[in-house]
Amino acid sequence: MSVVPSPTLSEIGQIAITVSDVTKATVFYRDVLGLKFLFSAGPNLAFLLAGSVRLMLTTPQGAGTVGGNSILYFKVADLAPTHAAVLTRGATNGHDPRMVARMPDHELWTAFVKDPDGNLVGLMSEVRP
Repeated sequence: MSVVPSPTLSEIGQIAITVSDVTKATVFYRDVLGLKFLFSAGPNLAFLLAGSVRLMLTTPQGAGTVGGNSILYFKVADLAPTHAAVLTRGATNGHDPRMVARMPDHELWTAFVKDPDGNLVGLMSEVRP
């Protein structure tokens, strides 16, 4: 009897965010957060790029709840200035920057903003001495 190797998962290719208005959400993720717009596929789908991960904005279409998505965390180099800039560009504050964990070689800092539907978007920074 031969053993079939188990496939492994390694990299996230796309994350879907359920929103009420794709056009409004596209403006937020593109203009406020600064993600690269890739394309739209009709009025209910838009795709942006966050590093090497594609972000899909979609209306509920049978799955997902507006404002009840998992939290996206974006890595940033300078947390406080980035958080302030995103707020200046129109995001709603979710939580000011704060240290959440002290690790052996760095401190983990996070801040949060909200998109137009109230989905939390995390900003995270690993601060090394």
